[in-house]
Amino acid sequence: MIYLIVVSLIWAFSFGLIKTYLIGSLAGVDPTFIAWARMAIALPVFLPFLRLKRVPRPVAGRLFIIGIVQYGLMYITYLQAFRYLEAYQVALFTIFTPLYVTLFHDLRTRRFRSRSLLAAALAVLGAAVITYQRIGRDGILTGFLFMQISNLCFAYGQIEYKRLRPAFAHLKDHQVYALLYLGAAAVTALATTLTGGWGSLAGLDLQQAGTLLYLGVLASGLCFFWWNKGAVLTDAGTLAVFNNLKIPLAVTVSLLVFGESTDLPRLMLGGGLMIFAIWISRRR
Repeated sequence: MIYLIVVSLIWAFSFGLIKTYLIGSLAGVDPTFIAWARMAIALPVFLPFLRLKRVPRPVAGRLFIIGIVQYGLMYITYLQAFRYLEAYQVALFTIFTPLYVTLFHDLRTRRFRSRSLLAAALAVLGAAVITYQRIGRDGILTGFLFMQISNLCFAYGQIEYKRLRPAFAHLKDHQVYALLYLGAAAVTALATTLTGGWGSLAGLDLQQAGTLLYLGVLASGLCFFWWNKGAVLTDAGTLAVFNNLKIPLAVTVSLLVFGESTDLPRLMLGGGLMIFAIWISRRR
C-alpha cells in the first residue's frame, strides 16, 4: 500500500494548485491544454525506459487505449469541471470513484464481492462526511457530470491495467508505461486542437509553467505510475478505498499548510470510517 499512500499525499496538493494558478478566474489557462501539457511532460519521464519490441502488439494497443481513457479522457473531463466548481467541490465529487472501481472489477471478473463493495461504500461515506457542504451555484450539475465521467475513466483504467498486467509479466512496469502516456498525449492534443486551446501556451507566466512542470513530472508522470503499480499489488477493495484517501489528506494539508479551518469532529469521524473501510477490505 506504500505506493498508494505516497501518491495520495502528493495528490492532496493538486486541487488547490490547479484552481489557484491555472483555471481560476485570474489564471484562464485552457483546461484541454493543461491536460495535454501534463501528459506531454509526463511522457519523456518514461520514454527512455520503453521496450516496445518486447511488448506484443495486442498488448501495446491495449495499453495505448488504457492511457487514452484513464489519463486522457479523465483529464479532459476532470479539468473541465474546474470551470464550474471550486477546488473542494471537485474533490468532493471524486467520492464515487471507489464504487466505480469495485463495480468495474466485479463486472470484469463476473463475481460479486460484498466485502469489497462494503469497503468502497464506507470510503464514500467517510469522504462525504468530511467534505459535504451546501452547494448552490449555477453550473453545479454540469461540473458534477464532468466529474463522474472523469471518475469512470480513472476507475476503468485501474482495473484494466491490473487485469492486463500478467500479459507482460516478463517486463517491468516502467518498461511499458510510456505507452499509456502516449495514448493520453494523443487524445489530449486532439482535444486541444478542437477547442482552440493552443493559445494558452503563449500566455503562460513563470509561475504557471512551474505549476505545470510539477504536475506533469510528479503528480502525473511518477504518481500515475506508482498508483497503477500499487493497484497491481493490492486487492480491489483496498484500491477502491485509497481512491478517496486524498480527500481527508487534502483537508489536512489545508489545515497545516494553508491555515484553513474545518469541522474537526467531522474530519475525525470521516477519517475513522475510511480507516475502518481499509481494515474491512484487507481482512481475510
